[in-house]
Amino acid sequence: MISTNATIGKDVVLGHHIVIESGVTIGNQVRIGHHTVILQNTIIGDEVTIGNGSYLGCQPFKNSKVIHHITDQKGLVIGSGSSIGNGTVIYAGSQLGEDVMVGDLASIREQTKIGHSSVIGRNAKVECRTKIGNQCVIQTGAYITADMIIEDNVFIGPEVSTSNDKYMEPTEVPLKGPHIKKGARIGNNATLLPGIVIGENAIIGAGAVVTKDVTDGKTVKGVAAK
Repeated sequence: MISTNATIGKDVVLGHHIVIESGVTIGNQVRIGHHTVILQNTIIGDEVTIGNGSYLGCQPFKNSKVIHHITDQKGLVIGSGSSIGNGTVIYAGSQLGEDVMVGDLASIREQTKIGHSSVIGRNAKVECRTKIGNQCVIQTGAYITADMIIEDNVFIGPEVSTSNDKYMEPTEVPLKGPHIKKGARIGNNATLLPGIVIGENAIIGAGAVVTKDVTDGKTVKGVAAK
C-alpha cells in the first residue's frame, strides 16, 4: 500500500508488499526491500538503501512504568547515501546523517541523533534521546542506553553494555548515561555505569567494568577498571 499523499523521487526501486504512509518523502535513486513499512512523515534522502522487513518511523509506546513523558514524535529523517539493514526498527523523532550504515536487526529509539558516516552494527540497540557523533563505529550487539552522549570518532566494540539508571528503581533523579568523548575506544563486552565520562582518546579494555571517570588518553582494564 502506497499512500497517494506520499512523495517519491526519480528512479526509486520498490520491493513487494511494502507500506508507505501519508506524508512520507522519498528522494531519488532509493531502493526499498520487500515487506518494509515506512510510517507517516518519514523523510528519506537520495540514494538510500533499505533492506527487507524494516519498520521505519514508528511512535513510542506509553506505559505506566515509563518515567519520562512520552509525546508523539516528528517524522524520522534518514540522510542521503545511508544504508538500513534487514529487519531494522527506527523510531520517529530520530535523525540519521548522511552515509550512516545501520546493520540487520538493529533498533534505534526516538529522539536519537546520529552523525554522518557512522555505523550502527548488527543487532545493536540504541535507546532514546542519545546523541552519536560523526564517524563513530558501534559494533554488533552493543547496548547504548538512553540519555547518552557519544562524540565523534568513537569506537564501541561488540556486546558493550551501558546504563543510565543509578538506582534501578522509579525515582525523580534524572537518568544520565555515560559521556564518551572524541576518539575513545571501548573494548568488547565492557560495561559502563551511569553518568561516567570517558575522556578523549581513552582506551577501555575488553570486559572492563568502568565505575568512575576516565581521563583523556588513559588506558584502563579489569573489574573494577583502573
